[in-house]
Amino acid sequence: MRALPIVDKVIKDAYGRIVNFVELGNFTFGKELQLHVMEVKPNKPFKSPQNFEETMYDAVLELGEMLEKRYRASLLGTGMHPTLRLEETSVWPHRHRQIYEAFSRIFNLRQHGWLNIQSFQLSIPYANEAKAVLMHNLLANVCAYLPAVSASSPIFEGHFGDYVDNRLYFYMENQREIPSVTGKVVPEYIQSFRQYRREVIWRYSADLAKVGAHNCILNKEWVNSRGVIFRFERKALEIRVMDEQECIKSDVALSCFIRALLRGLRKADGPPLLPTEVLAEDFKSVIKHGLEAKVLHPNGPKARHVCRHFLKIAWENATFEEKEYLPLIEKRVEHGSLSDIIKEKVLVRAQRTDLNEAIIDVYSKILNSLKANEPFF
Repeated sequence: MRALPIVDKVIKDAYGRIVNFVELGNFTFGKELQLHVMEVKPNKPFKSPQNFEETMYDAVLELGEMLEKRYRASLLGTGMHPTLRLEETSVWPHRHRQIYEAFSRIFNLRQHGWLNIQSFQLSIPYANEAKAVLMHNLLANVCAYLPAVSASSPIFEGHFGDYVDNRLYFYMENQREIPSVTGKVVPEYIQSFRQYRREVIWRYSADLAKVGAHNCILNKEWVNSRGVIFRFERKALEIRVMDEQECIKSDVALSCFIRALLRGLRKADGPPLLPTEVLAEDFKSVIKHGLEAKVLHPNGPKARHVCRHFLKIAWENATFEEKEYLPLIEKRVEHGSLSDIIKEKVLVRAQRTDLNEAIIDVYSKILNSLKANEPFF
């Protein structure tokens, strides 16, 4: 359960020298900002949920075998490493490090919001500007409530945090020196790409320029740290409010839930878009209290009620393949997010041993969930 800052060494083992990313069959793995975190992504979009699960589970097995053979190490899911101390890892020091150096001149990277967070990022493709704007606004209207079912970060530095989703708490705070980069995390509604570029990308770029930011992070769409952002170069919307889960099957289930929900919301006649201020307040409540959060959504009064409403829409609009995964989301809504389950099991275990041993025991089982591709309940 000790975090190992060895991603550069693993890349060199696989490729013969240190590069940013290594392509292996159907997937690519490579560096993240943190030396103990590995990004894994497909080489092309998935054709189906089953294709998603098979491809990424194969990636987990192949990478896991490499790590076990050379370092007696394993991969671990969830949104934060539960025992990592910040001095135990560091920032990627190799090629393209100038990007991280540019950030470090403005922001303090020695904090959990930079060095100890990892998320499951889902890309939803769009066909044209009109559909992209509609999807962006619909996602803005629901992303405040997604952490209620996707939170997986109850513990950091060997202690329970104050939030169900501590990753997103730190995510909200990590760039507070330039508030326009993150906004309220819940994105503002837009009417066009032009408006988005002008009021979001150009605004935070101007604010960064005022404090002397390097050109390498100016006018870049990926610098935007809202919970949903446009990735224009690949014609997709990227969702960032979901903690990484314990296994690939759970990530697939979240994907099916969101895709089916979006399909249903797009079919509805003008679903009500709540004011951004309301969504932002609900988001803060949800990341702290999870499914039990009190919210202002008309389908409330708690986040659990909102998620039940969303799940009903998803069931009504899911494909046959997506419906195979929705029972997992239903179980999360009724019995708790992964964060809730982790906290419950650690507290039970801690009645018979000390807290550190309880954390290691529970997360060791989560580690095995990833290897077996079995959800943790």
